[in-house]
Amino acid sequence: MAQHRPLSDAAIALVSQRFGVLAEPMRLRLIQALFAGERNVTDLVGAVGGTQANVSRHLHTLTAAHILARRKEGLQVFYRISDPSIPPLCELVCGSLEKTLARQAGHLAAARP
Repeated sequence: MAQHRPLSDAAIALVSQRFGVLAEPMRLRLIQALFAGERNVTDLVGAVGGTQANVSRHLHTLTAAHILARRKEGLQVFYRISDPSIPPLCELVCGSLEKTLARQAGHLAAARP
């Protein structure tokens, strides 16, 4: 396992802030909807099932955190994932959860009479 250097208090605060931005289900849905590439706000509203106002608020938060980038084309605004670490981070967390859930399901199956 790789050795990690200790983080300063300021760095820990930044990491905590980043995870705080990601710790919201609607924001994770939006990120997931953008894995396939850039989409406009209308498409994202349909994909995640939120209201236009709620989706726009979360898109603003993700953009302010430099996780997403936006571009305007006429009256439409398009979003894309701008932080290349986000897809592998999501894959790492999802893969870990899948393993944990599979292990728990195995324990439950073994406990049945």
